[in-house]
Amino acid sequence: MSEAESTSVEEPGSESTAGIGAIPELEQSTPLVSGLTLEHCEGRYRLTLPSDLDWIDLWPQLQLYLVGQEHLWSEPLPVECACGQRLLDQSQLQQLAEALSEHQLRLDKIITGRRQTAIAAATLGYSVQQGELPPLLAKEIDGNPEPTANPLYLKTTLRSGIEIHHDASVIIVGDVNAGASIIAAGDIIVWGRLRGVAHAGAKGHLGARIMTLEMAATQLRIADLLARTPAPPRPPYPEVAYATDQGIQIAPAYTWGRVFAVSAAP
Repeated sequence: MSEAESTSVEEPGSESTAGIGAIPELEQSTPLVSGLTLEHCEGRYRLTLPSDLDWIDLWPQLQLYLVGQEHLWSEPLPVECACGQRLLDQSQLQQLAEALSEHQLRLDKIITGRRQTAIAAATLGYSVQQGELPPLLAKEIDGNPEPTANPLYLKTTLRSGIEIHHDASVIIVGDVNAGASIIAAGDIIVWGRLRGVAHAGAKGHLGARIMTLEMAATQLRIADLLARTPAPPRPPYPEVAYATDQGIQIAPAYTWGRVFAVSAAP
């Protein structure tokens, strides 16, 4: 069993929350017709789509609005799109991205409550936030509850700059490249190489684990514990990161499975 270089983080680091996609306070907002809003947010925009319009009705209004508001920005800016429970497929997301691109705006993040929309967005390479996760590093006040939402299952490789936020466990079948981030209220399972940032138990759940075929993460977090991973073994083998009183520990999967029954892990 190897010990990660771990430290307890007494105060959730502001630099980390900023780096893994925390949404800063909005500076100003611009009301739109039909429930559309486009809010400026320190160098980026949040586009909120109303939930009571069909896409076929919403689409022309959105296009007209972008034309009318283009004078507000003069350089390419990233946009996070809050979809709520609206179902958006890949073609609609691509349509939205192309429309924004025509006005020097770049779609880079989808905030959604729908699993299908989250999967479609991640498949296209956008950062995804699903559920009411922020504040990301806040601990639950009462107890240490298990996340109750359904896991998010993605068959894709997360490229650098992609962020996945989910209010339960996240399962990635593919690699997580350096510069990518996963923030989950539950476990994180990567069936591939983990080289980015992984934050399990982001709402304070110390029983969360990070499991991967190759543990080469740039940073590991479980609840409010932080660790840098040692150099991965060669040849690599599956490992599990879990929280202990001494911080985050990393163990070979076969050893961890023998020592810790799932129900007995912290």
